[in-house]
Amino acid sequence: MTQTQNVSIARDLLAALAEGRRPEAVATLFDDDVLFEIPGDTGVLPWIGHRTGRSAVTHFIASTRAMTELLTFDVEEVLASDARAVIVGELASRMKATDKVVETAFAIVLTISGDRIIRFQMLEDSFAVSLAARA
Repeated sequence: MTQTQNVSIARDLLAALAEGRRPEAVATLFDDDVLFEIPGDTGVLPWIGHRTGRSAVTHFIASTRAMTELLTFDVEEVLASDARAVIVGELASRMKATDKVVETAFAIVLTISGDRIIRFQMLEDSFAVSLAARA
């Protein structure tokens, strides 16, 4: 893929999420065997950890929508190489169970092959997110 195509795929993902598309519809942007990784405390939030397959994508979207209220999601930049796109920004979410707000910078690293995302890595302050989720 080219840098331009990879930026386009990253923007397609952002648009699908912003439009509130069904998790299964968003998952079509991903390879069947996508590696899905969000490092952090795997004992608190269901979307943190390492998983594989499109079901990981649908689980992530459904879980975050059920457990959080997105307050802000500001994309500062989308960068790309011939193999990856990186989405850099800041977000704020309210944890529904605790009513706590967490603000964090993030980077989403998408590895792309053909026209599908084969690896999704989200880097954020998952410690702060886990703390906000605790009652």
